[in-house]
Amino acid sequence: MHADAPAPLAAAAARRHELTRSRAIQALRELDRAGAPVTFASVAAAAKISRSWLYTQPDIRDQIQHLRDTTSSTPAAAIPARQRATDASLRSRLTTALERNRALTEENARLRRQLARALGDQRSARPQPSNNQHS
Repeated sequence: MHADAPAPLAAAAARRHELTRSRAIQALRELDRAGAPVTFASVAAAAKISRSWLYTQPDIRDQIQHLRDTTSSTPAAAIPARQRATDASLRSRLTTALERNRALTEENARLRRQLARALGDQRSARPQPSNNQHS
């Protein structure tokens, strides 16, 4: 029976490893979805696993570092990854804003011309004071 003993132990270790991985990934997703800071400490605490184990998992480590880096430059209320704006959407919004700015600048210039014309018409419609003064 000694020859068969390592197989059940190995299977149990593999199951424990997969369970730990799934808890870590779930904690990572929940933290990101909630907009909470994603760090090795926060993932380890949420998943109830050790930080050192997280560092040994290249894919999970990369995800944590990516999310930590992308949310560290944002305010305390970080936006979950799925809700963050893409470069394409930001470019589209910028283009729209620039077009709107150009249209408003043109409208402003047109309204200034109309105002100047109206003030000129108003000024020319006023009776001119005579230079003859009564002595």
